[in-house]
Amino acid sequence: MSDTIFSLDASVRTDKGKGASRRLRRADLVPAILYGGNEEPVSLTLDHNKVNNSADYEAFYSHVLTLNIDGKKVEALVKDMQRHPFKPKITHIDFQRVVAGEDVHTNVPLHFINADKNDAIKAGGIAEHHLNEIEITCLPKDLPEYIEVDIADLEMDGTVHLSDVKLPKGVSSVELAKGDEDHDLTVITIKAAPKTPVIDAEEAEREGESEEGNEE
Repeated sequence: MSDTIFSLDASVRTDKGKGASRRLRRADLVPAILYGGNEEPVSLTLDHNKVNNSADYEAFYSHVLTLNIDGKKVEALVKDMQRHPFKPKITHIDFQRVVAGEDVHTNVPLHFINADKNDAIKAGGIAEHHLNEIEITCLPKDLPEYIEVDIADLEMDGTVHLSDVKLPKGVSSVELAKGDEDHDLTVITIKAAPKTPVIDAEEAEREGESEEGNEE
């Protein structure tokens, strides 16, 4: 994967307000804000097409990005992205500064692997995904792009909880850190496929006659 998707050029903007944001969007620019790291928030503008292309990659949302702000490089995470309700347009981005040596909190996607090797699924079971991402905390250098969940050996009616997910070294689950069993959330369950009700020929014929009588 090209590192260019993780590097974005940005400029500091002083013209603020809804009117200014609308003008930026008409010029194919994206208004944004950068905050955190014990520094004052900074309003930015970025090229919409470049951001939109980068946003097509899943890793864009969990990877440490480099913002080239008027020649100064700043590492940051995407914390929020707003999109137009029906146009393929990004309307605003929130970035959070990343400071080396300080933990970051972010959501990381889950990748479920080996479903094709699961006997329960082969037998007609259905995998119910309860979580597709989890909130983690770690140092920036340990931040994973995704976390794998191996379901090869998961049985019918079996469940994977957060505590069953193998996290990379240096990575902690925010929910599990709360210590309560209620926070050991369900990640995925394999359930038997619902059975289709069987109606015999005589019952179907009676139902048909009943419907004809109602029409008369």
